[in-house]
Amino acid sequence: MTRTEDKPTNPVFWIPTVYFAMGLPFIALAQASTLMFKNMGITDTKIAFWTSAIMMPWTLKPLWSPALEMFRTKKYFVLVTQIVTGVFFALTAFSLQLPDFFAYAIGLLAVVAVSGSTHDIATDGLYMDVLDAQDQAKYIGWQGAAYNLAKILVGGAFIYIAGQLEEKLGIVQAWTVVMGAFGALMIAIGFYHSRILPTGKTAGGVRTFREGIDTLVEVLKGFFTKKYAWVYIGFILLYRFAEGFAIKIVQLFFKAPVSEGGLGLTTSEIGLVYGVFGAAAFVIGSLLAGYVIAAKGLRKTLFIMCCCLNLPFLGYAALAVFQPENIYLVGLAAVTDYFGYGFGFVGLILFMMQQVAPGKYKMAHYAFASGIMNLGFMLPAMISGYLSDWLGYKNFFIWVLIATVPSLLAAWFVPFAHPDNQEIRENKNDGNKKNQR
Repeated sequence: MTRTEDKPTNPVFWIPTVYFAMGLPFIALAQASTLMFKNMGITDTKIAFWTSAIMMPWTLKPLWSPALEMFRTKKYFVLVTQIVTGVFFALTAFSLQLPDFFAYAIGLLAVVAVSGSTHDIATDGLYMDVLDAQDQAKYIGWQGAAYNLAKILVGGAFIYIAGQLEEKLGIVQAWTVVMGAFGALMIAIGFYHSRILPTGKTAGGVRTFREGIDTLVEVLKGFFTKKYAWVYIGFILLYRFAEGFAIKIVQLFFKAPVSEGGLGLTTSEIGLVYGVFGAAAFVIGSLLAGYVIAAKGLRKTLFIMCCCLNLPFLGYAALAVFQPENIYLVGLAAVTDYFGYGFGFVGLILFMMQQVAPGKYKMAHYAFASGIMNLGFMLPAMISGYLSDWLGYKNFFIWVLIATVPSLLAAWFVPFAHPDNQEIRENKNDGNKKNQR
């Protein structure tokens, strides 16, 4: 249960929906928009660069995260950003009808990125505010499953629907419907959360601009003087390094003609690969990771989780080498990838919560950590289009495998500054036994 001042709300009623709402805009920009622009005739290089560049707010969000520690409640910011995100998705849908649609759509999606990244700060702050360390570990699998369920639906079901609508309505109208649906869904979730979300603690007010600057300086100083701060920055940057190269190119590789080294799949087939083959594997992986961490502790499982996140890229390399026509083989690679992603991603999230965030400004410090994580993801994504054009898909995915090595080394050697959830539980049990004596 949550430990807020207001009436307790069972976490199962809000964690899945609020983290789904966190994942939807990120995945829409990182993945769905790439296929949308591909089908609308934009080049791979341009797609990879601009759809990565507009995600910069997820890296820069630490700059405004202290403000969310100062004003109103975290619930307030969650609700406002969900509504704003929904409205700008709807505007993006209308922009696709315009002659210079790409420039307008990129601009509007950039606003979605600012709103979505701010939503991330408030959501993670609320999670850490109302749950203790044991419940954070207990529900981390639910969090990861819900966040990445958005990846399955946005990158799977909605893409499948877009493919079907492309045949009936045309490409522009199909994606107008899909972007509009993203907007409607975000607004509906916002109204639901206005009733169900716990409020959390009320932030302290800031009376002057100087006070705000002083607080930001204090937050920055506190973050960079933490024990192992620079080691943790390197670890976070590297954990998803290989994924950053792969994520933009996988769908473009699936869509590209066989003669160009791709698999020649249709839009709907890509949606099926992710939405059908990947969905169950991903949810199982995320939920299983939460229970494994809760039982064994993060220290004992982090390297295994990093392996699960990175090693499935072997499947995409095999697809690029052999270019099979059997969609079930493509689906097998997607199942392996999504199970590994679901299992491995939650390890990094909990590491940032339990090893990086603790302290006076835990929400702002977690935002710094997640911003660094997205920088490590975004930089390789921005150049992935150039690399895939230069190397070809086969050599590109071989490069992705090489890029996993730094991630695995970082996970093996990273130190722990604080006890993990298992160690906290063991210390508590030891204390209880001593008291009984």
